[in-house]
Amino acid sequence: MDLMRFIILLSLICYSLTSYAQDQDSLRQYQDTLSVSSDTIITQPVSIKPDTLTIIGVGDIMMGTNYPENRLPPNNGDFLMRNVESVLRNADVTFGNLEGTLLDEGGKPKTCNDPKVCYAFRSPVRYVKNLVNAGFDMVSLANNHAGDMGDPGRKSTMETLEHAGILHAGQLNQKTVIFEKDSIKYGLVAFAPNTNCVPLNDLEGAKKLVAGLDSLVDIVIVSFHGGAEGAKFESVPRTTEVYYGENRGDVYKFSHELIDVGADIIFGHGPHVTRAIEVYKERFIAYSLGNFCTYRGISISGVNGIAPIIKLYTDKTGKLFKGEIIPTYQTYESGVKIDPGKQVIRKIQELTKKDFPETTIQIDDNGLITYLAY
Repeated sequence: MDLMRFIILLSLICYSLTSYAQDQDSLRQYQDTLSVSSDTIITQPVSIKPDTLTIIGVGDIMMGTNYPENRLPPNNGDFLMRNVESVLRNADVTFGNLEGTLLDEGGKPKTCNDPKVCYAFRSPVRYVKNLVNAGFDMVSLANNHAGDMGDPGRKSTMETLEHAGILHAGQLNQKTVIFEKDSIKYGLVAFAPNTNCVPLNDLEGAKKLVAGLDSLVDIVIVSFHGGAEGAKFESVPRTTEVYYGENRGDVYKFSHELIDVGADIIFGHGPHVTRAIEVYKERFIAYSLGNFCTYRGISISGVNGIAPIIKLYTDKTGKLFKGEIIPTYQTYESGVKIDPGKQVIRKIQELTKKDFPETTIQIDDNGLITYLAY
């Protein structure tokens, strides 16, 4: 009986050892499989373009001026966009229109035929940190304030932005800019009817620039500074606008014809108020993004003080999937803040319905932008 127990016990031990050896062999084979797969992934990386891109656009930015008198915000203006920094940074690309110059002192202040409408802005160079903190990737320098301090102001502004890693376009010596992120190539070109800016009213020249950019990049972003200014000029008239004797362009024709030759997103500004939006050939147009962050020197009363953060969702060719209007307002004391009253959403709903009654765009009360593509 003892012998029988011994034989049974020995058999069990042998079986266990055999099973253990088989299990270990299987484990080694599984680990080898994992090792091969891992090596394949590491040694053969595949660059995949994202299916959905997010692009944010905002309007005018002027962070305070020390000319002709000191109208600078406290603490170097670090509070100006603090409340919306997390929103601005939550996109693949963030764009804004930089009004005025980044220059500590000096320069050659511009002169105007009518002193009543002559404003010159000079923000300290260190204020560029506010743009960096807010996550801006690119800005337009095509506007009537880019030359407020003459060539010294232009040079200082461009060098300051470049040193901070912020791209810019719109001056004659830097008409366009291209950059790549996550295997997507973006191009920016900016226009304005002002000295040393890429001319807004040279439509054929503008079309050539856009077509050339379209041949080099995946997404072409166009910025324009055009249209008449103020609360009386909220509507897009679909004709040439003249303001204080200056041709401010036919921004409707301009936008459509540039999309025809390759523009994918158009961010307009200049009227200092928000205007309607449109989708043309599945490409997005904002006719004016209003005053986004303008400390002193620019009126922010009434409709001048509300503005959208526009966030677009597109495919990798620029075709619009959907958009969002994040409503903001600003005060001199608190800077830019999210508007719980959603005033600018209602304003864009109203203007889009009025100016483009044929549009298929739907803007819901929370700012979601959808449209019916033909």
